[in-house]
Amino acid sequence: MTVRTLSGWSQPPRARPWPRMSVQTIRNVFSVETGYRLSDDQIVNHFPNHYELTRKDLMVKNIKRYRKELEKEGSPLAEKDENGKYLYLDFVPVTYMLPADYNLFVEEFRKSPSSTWIMKPCGKAQGKGIFLINKLSQIKKWSRDSKTSSFVTQSTKEAYVISLYINNPLLIGGRKFDLRLYVLVSTYRPLRCYMYKLGFCRFCTVKYTPSTSELDNMFVHLTNVAIQKHGEDYNHIHGGKWTVNNLRLYLESTRGKEVTGKLFDEIHWVIVQSLKAVAPVMNNDKHCFECYGYDIIIDDKLKPWLIEVNASPSLTSSTANDRILKYNLINDTLNIAVPNGEIPDCKWNKSPPKEVLGNYEILYDEELAQGDGADRELRSRQGQSLGPRGGRSRDSGRTVLTTWK
Repeated sequence: MTVRTLSGWSQPPRARPWPRMSVQTIRNVFSVETGYRLSDDQIVNHFPNHYELTRKDLMVKNIKRYRKELEKEGSPLAEKDENGKYLYLDFVPVTYMLPADYNLFVEEFRKSPSSTWIMKPCGKAQGKGIFLINKLSQIKKWSRDSKTSSFVTQSTKEAYVISLYINNPLLIGGRKFDLRLYVLVSTYRPLRCYMYKLGFCRFCTVKYTPSTSELDNMFVHLTNVAIQKHGEDYNHIHGGKWTVNNLRLYLESTRGKEVTGKLFDEIHWVIVQSLKAVAPVMNNDKHCFECYGYDIIIDDKLKPWLIEVNASPSLTSSTANDRILKYNLINDTLNIAVPNGEIPDCKWNKSPPKEVLGNYEILYDEELAQGDGADRELRSRQGQSLGPRGGRSRDSGRTVLTTWK
């Protein structure tokens, strides 16, 4: 264990184990029954109900609710095309909860019986329990193997989500990859979040193919390092990773700067909208901050898709560069959560000066956005980014809605 002091990081003389801040630990800390209360100089790195964003089923549920609320309000953000798809909020794959939504899923599956779907357990990480299916019989086999006699009974069965598989991912060197991006939230009301500039791409070790014969080959489909490190072609030097900056340079050289800039603006848009979707239900305790690990997949049309959000992104390092990145991530996160290395004070306004942000940059500040006036909500632009206070656009040959509010 290491601790940070005013002079930097150091190893304490007698390190004692610290409890892992798991979901259950956080629940116990903030539970009414335990009677435990944090003092003003204590802060924790999770919000009490962070699972509203980081559980796969709850994330989708909250985003769906957010869309419906905007639609009910008549917000232009909820505009749909002629096929009924959201123009600006279509950033998560079509997803259902199993066993609860089995009948709805079957109805959707039969509309496109040749499609591939991916099943994930709601409460697991690192690729555990994930598999792909392209036949309804595979779902029924899963149900039998889980010792569940029907899709009506939920108490004896682990909850899963089943999502339409992104079968046209952007490939580099013939391989599928995803983005791991770090986002720090210091407060949900008002929402204030920061993007870490040193994210990375995680590559599969086997070249991608949509062939149904390879549906069971996780080295083709899942980018998790926990899975790929067991592959024969895994490279222990670079760990199958690229920096986000390298990805950006590659895309600028192959697709152009303007298109690449739009892609990253849309990624930022997706992140901000996902946080706004959960902000109303998040318990915004003053003792809390949280660094999330966002997983984004880009398809071959350069459309970003939000796959999931991790509450405890791995801080272990698989390469030398990984170690440096994770070290700086922890250091920069604490510099924002506890400015100047001082004793924590949950009463401060959580607006650190720019000089302490390190590799973070402000992604969205609700107070600044509101200060710009309500007219910004409806401002339309073509291909222009509004920085931390504003926008995104989609290149569709017409003036489109641009807003981060």
